Amino acid sequence: MTPLLEVSGLSRRFGGLQAVRELSLSMARDEVLGLIGPNGAGKTTAFNLLSGFLAPDHGQIRFDGRSIVGLSPHAICHLGLCRTFQIVRPFPRLSVLDNVRVGALSRRPRMEDARHRAREVIEQVGLGGKMDHPAGGLTLAERKRLELARALATEPRLLLLDEVMAGLNPTEIEAIVALVKRINASGVAILLIEHNMRAVMSLSHRIAVLNFGEKIVEGEPTAVANHPRVIEAYLGEEYVHAPSR
Repeated sequence: MTPLLEVSGLSRRFGGLQAVRELSLSMARDEVLGLIGPNGAGKTTAFNLLSGFLAPDHGQIRFDGRSIVGLSPHAICHLGLCRTFQIVRPFPRLSVLDNVRVGALSRRPRMEDARHRAREVIEQVGLGGKMDHPAGGLTLAERKRLELARALATEPRLLLLDEVMAGLNPTEIEAIVALVKRINASGVAILLIEHNMRAVMSLSHRIAVLNFGEKIVEGEPTAVANHPRVIEAYLGEEYVHAPSR
């Protein structure tokens, strides 16, 4: 079966900085792939390239067998590849429902259809009780769920999650991990940037590690976490000697 996502030789430079260097990735249609690495490793730049917010200097991105290089973010989203953002910026004066309906309109142009889809997704992410509340009054954990809902409303086949757990406490992280597992089980493939290694290990079928814009290791979670290059570049020796997780 053709992979859902195929990335080959993807590169992007900003002046003298090589942000992403010859990145190659492949994802199956039901997979969760974790993308980890130190700050500045090129993870978010890679997301910007995949979702059309940046154009690559060279390289190829194929989604469901079709090249998406040069397409706009809106066109890529309409094909079924959608992303969340690390810094969550909802429309604060709009209700939760109207925030999510904006996402739903990308695929369901009839207002009532978009409203129905938005309600479904809001219930799915656990914000049903806040449907008519202004988004500006939500807690950080609720805003993270809202960001997920807005992306899910576009009916993606591949969802790119950029640090959806950043800033959350352990209980909130556990709840988001469970939600992401349910989203994946519903048939949505997920490419995940996350610094919380416990969450990454729990969610990912495979993990790829970036350092200075280059993929240095890729494989099953346990093998990656114990790889000497990953420990040196990202996890540190304290991870190896930490109590068992």
